[in-house]
Amino acid sequence: MIFDMQEFIAAFVVLFAIIDIIGATPVVINLRKHGRTVSASRAALMTLLIFIGFLYVGEAFLKLFGLDISSFAVAGSVILFILALEMILDIPIFRDSEDLPKDATFTPVVVPLIVGAGSLTTILSLRAEYQLFNIILAIVANAIIIYLDLKWAKNLEKFLGPGLLYILKKIFGIILLALAVKLFITNISLLLRSL
Repeated sequence: MIFDMQEFIAAFVVLFAIIDIIGATPVVINLRKHGRTVSASRAALMTLLIFIGFLYVGEAFLKLFGLDISSFAVAGSVILFILALEMILDIPIFRDSEDLPKDATFTPVVVPLIVGAGSLTTILSLRAEYQLFNIILAIVANAIIIYLDLKWAKNLEKFLGPGLLYILKKIFGIILLALAVKLFITNISLLLRSL
């Protein structure tokens, strides 16, 4: 358990870029506008637990169910694609029902928005290169940033105003759509090659 600043910073930056919590903020604001709740503290804690758990048992867990990262990526890309269409077209695809939980913290915010196939793959890749202690510190630092971002999303909404927020929602919807398409194409081709 030796702290290495260079390893910590490298792991932190890679995870921060993959998670892209700043880019997810318009999605969270949009969910809240439609009456869904998102708990910043629970989202950060769930992310922390999933990442650290996956760091230790991720590969074994997937093999237990006969799954791989590519399968996760394809499933996650479909959900991201639907979320992106809702943001771009302003048409609710998922209809509200009595069974729909008002709490959107776990799905879709934590999974697949924060904890997606990209971040899980990154966790496994980091484990091959860096010491566990430094990766865990990078995960904790990112969980803190996730908490702060989700906690201040309302203030960000007030600061930006409805017009700019609407434009950002469309821009991030297009980015999310492109990311979903890229994730789908990359991983479906990997799955087809493995058959």
